[in-house]
Formats: sequence, C-alpha cells, structure tokens
Amino acid sequence: MRYSTIGDVMTREVVAVRSGCPFKDVARALERYRITALPVVDDGGRPVGVVSETDMLRHEARRGLLVYDPARADPETAAALMTSPVVTARPGWSLAEAARTMQRHAVGRLPVVGADGRLVGIVTGHDLLRPYLREDTALAAEIRHDVVQRILGLAPGSVRVRVDDGVVTLTGRIDAAADLPVIVRLCESVAGVVAVHPHLTCAYGGADLDVEPPRASRSPAETTAGRKPT
Repeated sequence: MRYSTIGDVMTREVVAVRSGCPFKDVARALERYRITALPVVDDGGRPVGVVSETDMLRHEARRGLLVYDPARADPETAAALMTSPVVTARPGWSLAEAARTMQRHAVGRLPVVGADGRLVGIVTGHDLLRPYLREDTALAAEIRHDVVQRILGLAPGSVRVRVDDGVVTLTGRIDAAADLPVIVRLCESVAGVVAVHPHLTCAYGGADLDVEPPRASRSPAETTAGRKPT
C-alpha cells in the first residue's frame, strides 16, 4: 500500500468522549482501549480538546499536595482535564506536514477533521512512521513506474533503481544535469524513502561529456537576423 496523505495512515475508528464525560469514565476508556489519549468532542462531533494519561496524572500529583487551594477545583469531567485548544489536521495533508505540525506544537497526536470540522480520524507519531516499514521491492517498483517512467517519461532501464533498507541508489544516464535535483526530489517524496544517492551521468551539462545540447530549429527570420549581407 502507498502512503501519501494523513487519510492513508490515520485511525478511522476513533475513541472519543464528550466534554461532560466524568473523570472515571475517561480513565476507564483509556484502560479499556489501551490508548494513552483521546479526543474530546462537542455535541456536534467537533474536537474541542485532547485528554491524556499525562493530564490525569497531573491531577493525581496535585492531590498529594498538603496545601489546600480553594481557587483550584478538582477536575471532574473531560472538559476540566483536557488540553485545549486542540491542534487538528486534515485527511489530505501530507505526512511531512503532519510531522511538522506535531513538532511545532509538541504534541504526539492530531485529531483529523473533515471539511465540516467533525472528527473523522486520529493520527499519531507511530502512524507517520508506518511508511518506513514498506518493503524495499515496493519502493523500487514505485520509483521505477511512477517517477522514472510516468512522471519523467524516461525509457525503461535508462535509470536503474536499487533500494536497500529504504536508501535509494540511482545509476544510469540522463539528458541534462538540471534534471538531477528534480529526480532526487521526486524519489525523496515517495513515502518510506530514507535517503537518495544519485550516481547518474548526464549527456548535456555534465562532467562526462563537454557537448552542448542541440538547439531548437530556428525560423527563417531568426536564421537571417544579424547575418551580414553578402
């Protein structure tokens, strides 16, 4: 399976609770489904926060304090426990976009919402690593078919692809040196690729041949322009 977007890796059957869910019911849900956090949604199914084991343990740690603070009420519901506002993602996001968002906001999961703002899934850091479990043979086949042949339009066999533990090695010959960065970036965009090592020679603009690319044919007007009359 190819992994291109959040929709490809997210969990669609999401365990969520309402804002008014009692403390103990939140704890039971975390235990029952063997999860570490769950989204909190409003009556319309839109995420308003996330409650995690860390949030609940923070409450438990405060209970051990001997100083009584009447201004700080004990959290009795999910709404009082949750971290809010919630950071969400869209199903069409790329995996890289989700990873950057998680890193920026220092969160380990993102509730995924549809166009109407309703919860449609959840994605975790573990989900984002799933593409790296793809077999090398699947990665090589996708690069050969989608990148080399379909997108770049190169003849089969002109660029040879080998993948070892997610590391792509490219050998062969391409027309122009200017195409090299494009080929590398396209290969890097394939989900599951760890790195790309290009070992390609270039017919034009490369170090192996000092030959100018053929120029496009010029019109008669362009041909005679600038020519001294005989």
